[in-house]
Amino acid sequence: MVSAKDILSDSLRSSVLIIKHKDKLSPDYVPENLPHREEKIKELGFVFRDLLAGDAKDSERVVIVGRTGTGKTATVRLFGKNFEDIAEREYGVKVKYVHVNCYRHRTLYLISQEIANALKLPIPSRGLSAQEVFKMIHEYLDRRNIHLIVALDEFGHFLNTANTEEIYFLVRLYDEISAIIKRISYIFIVNESHSIYKLDRSIRDHIARRLIEFPPYKSMELYDILKYRVDEAFNDNAVDDEVLQFISNTYGYDKGGNARIAIETLSLAGEIAEKEGSPVVLLDHAKKANSTINPEIQEIVDSLSYLDLHQLILLKALIRVLNKSKADEVTMGTLEEEYISLAREFNEEPRRHTQVYEYLRKLKVIGIINTRQSGKGMRGRTTLVSLSLPLDKRLDDYIMQQIVVRLKSKA
Repeated sequence: MVSAKDILSDSLRSSVLIIKHKDKLSPDYVPENLPHREEKIKELGFVFRDLLAGDAKDSERVVIVGRTGTGKTATVRLFGKNFEDIAEREYGVKVKYVHVNCYRHRTLYLISQEIANALKLPIPSRGLSAQEVFKMIHEYLDRRNIHLIVALDEFGHFLNTANTEEIYFLVRLYDEISAIIKRISYIFIVNESHSIYKLDRSIRDHIARRLIEFPPYKSMELYDILKYRVDEAFNDNAVDDEVLQFISNTYGYDKGGNARIAIETLSLAGEIAEKEGSPVVLLDHAKKANSTINPEIQEIVDSLSYLDLHQLILLKALIRVLNKSKADEVTMGTLEEEYISLAREFNEEPRRHTQVYEYLRKLKVIGIINTRQSGKGMRGRTTLVSLSLPLDKRLDDYIMQQIVVRLKSKA
């Protein structure tokens, strides 16, 4: 019998490594460029540009709003890093950027401690209140002529945890601290504006002076983001272009536009390819990754039981024609021909073209299939259809259940 140690040793020796920089696929990694978020960086620059003036006396506040995976955190971090550097190098102004995650630091005291730690500001061992720590922070900044930009990420968690007095103090800090120069500015990052607008008006109006919205990424934008990460993280020519098309279409605008999950899917597809000994990440690897990582996957699979019989037949026709052709996608015309043939096998009258097209639209919205318009290399314009995930074997069961129901209703 081969020992576990020998199995592990052989596995490590035979591994095909196609991901050269796995850290660049991490959710915490902030690349030097963020495709399709350049305008948001410009907007942040416009908000905070007055800090670069030698006589800047006021603090700035801006709210960043967007769903998970729309690039809020990465954009703000990249802005903060570059703004610090430009301020000192080009303007001779000291600016410090501090990023605080309010999911982990949900109280005013924890936020004050995190800021103090980032500034390397020693806090006396005797117990101090959060308000006292903030006063120490401001005095420290004033002595050193530093402006501070604090990004409060996941700010909704603080709003849900803190009492009104703590929220008021944080947001309206300079109502409590007397200062000629207001050195602490804020970036509030939230998933939805409702968390801000439900606040008392005296607090809300002070927070929501400016608002920058981050819309979900479109499929073509996700493609560019994934392409950029592939160039950074993978070996040359290690990822098939169909992989990027598939992932970007799966997580594009109408599916939430979530770049974080798209990148995570790309990373897992790479790991699956390596595990299988493939030197290239193929579409099949991406589909396996998607079926594992897609947070809505169980909901999508469960939705099969609610589909109309002809929607199920159309899906079975798609699987059949893909298997026959050994292709990853099929033209609308070929699929429709297969559907007509299969419907007749089940003694069902095939639906008209417009109804079939409507079935495809619904299946795409659910997340079971992807569609795209054909490009170069194909005569004319046609719709290409592919599966977004490997369907389980329950599809045949659902079809038979529907047929049985039909027969009983006719009896």
